[in-house]
Amino acid sequence: MANFAKPSAPRFSVEVYQNEFLPEGGRDVHAIVTVTSTGGATATRAAAAHGSAAVVIMVDCSGSMEYPPDKMRGAREATAAAIDTLRDGTAFAVIAGTHVAKEVYPGQGRLAFADPATRAQAKEALRGLSAGGGTAIGTWLRLADGLLRQSPAAIRHGILLTDGRNEHEEPAVLRATLEACAGRFTCDARGVGTDWEVKEVTGIASALLGSADIVADPAHLTEDFTLMMANVMGKEVADVALRLWTPVGVEIQYVKQVAPTVQDLSDRRSEAGPRAGDYPTGSWGDESREYHVCVRVPAASVGQEMLAARATLLLPGAPGEPPATLAQGLVRAVWTDDLAASTAINPQVAHYTGQAELAQAIQQGLEARKLGDVGGATAKLGRAVQLASASGNADTAKLLAKVVDVVDAAAGTVRLKAKVADADEMTLETRSIQTVRVKKS
Repeated sequence: MANFAKPSAPRFSVEVYQNEFLPEGGRDVHAIVTVTSTGGATATRAAAAHGSAAVVIMVDCSGSMEYPPDKMRGAREATAAAIDTLRDGTAFAVIAGTHVAKEVYPGQGRLAFADPATRAQAKEALRGLSAGGGTAIGTWLRLADGLLRQSPAAIRHGILLTDGRNEHEEPAVLRATLEACAGRFTCDARGVGTDWEVKEVTGIASALLGSADIVADPAHLTEDFTLMMANVMGKEVADVALRLWTPVGVEIQYVKQVAPTVQDLSDRRSEAGPRAGDYPTGSWGDESREYHVCVRVPAASVGQEMLAARATLLLPGAPGEPPATLAQGLVRAVWTDDLAASTAINPQVAHYTGQAELAQAIQQGLEARKLGDVGGATAKLGRAVQLASASGNADTAKLLAKVVDVVDAAAGTVRLKAKVADADEMTLETRSIQTVRVKKS
């Protein structure tokens, strides 16, 4: 493990957990790379005074937001609370989203800087928000992108709220918009009520390296928006990349974030020179995340060993300057004839492999349930209950218990409930990717 940081910046560290031992001829090496950033809170407060963050809030104002009226009222109140959470000097704007995107504040294609006066003006402008029109989320994101690109801030972030499906825009348009915005800003997405599409909202958050969640009751929007904005204000380093270098003959099988949520980064690779590729991790504050790296090495004989991969955290440099190294860790491979050593599974690897399977089992089980495949849904959701129980994922276990009757958690024996509230099913699907850490022994 190594770390590199300037005294005024958060300090990053990398720890690698793996069983490096392979049997003769063994090829697949699994490792959990734990990345931790500490000491950023003090730096964040100092940096905020220099306008280190820019945030755009996108509020769904389509006609359905008026049914019931507490959705629109809750959105106005939540946005006002988020604005109150902004630190002085933060650049910000508010967008009203329908089948078109309109600037609510400050207008004229610009960003305002948070202070008592602009916060008051923005909250006054929110009073004019009303529901009417359709839903074309790509237009909201494109306007947010245009506004955020004006800012030199390191942290560029969006918060998006919707209550319905993206019905007034072709899916390909939204996909193209997400591809264009990826890497330019991060975005948290929220669905309010139960008439929105889970895959759309989670897809937005996934593409833009943000969080996704359901707020079934509009009364809870203010709390959720306040927490989201506080989290954004805690970010201090943006655009951090995880670079994996591999020797000749080594192939990367996949790279997944596995904590605090499951996020497959394999397709996000950008080439970074001979045998090296960068995977985006987004913005960081004081936090820890874990990544599952699997590489395939050439077969070798007992007694041989090699460096299978080098994981380096990098921060982009100024134009014309190389990136700064924040931390580094090594993944090794050692061939042995010790059966006990080569067949042992590292606890971290085993745990997060199970958490990734848990997320997949929930998603597949719910999809089978929607299609009327009772047997498939029962099998997949039963396996999910078993995995949640074994790993101590109590939050997911509670959500599963609202969709199935648990007969035997350890065995994964369940029965599908005859009636399930839409909010319960959507909450389980939306939060299926949330994981728990390895239990400390």
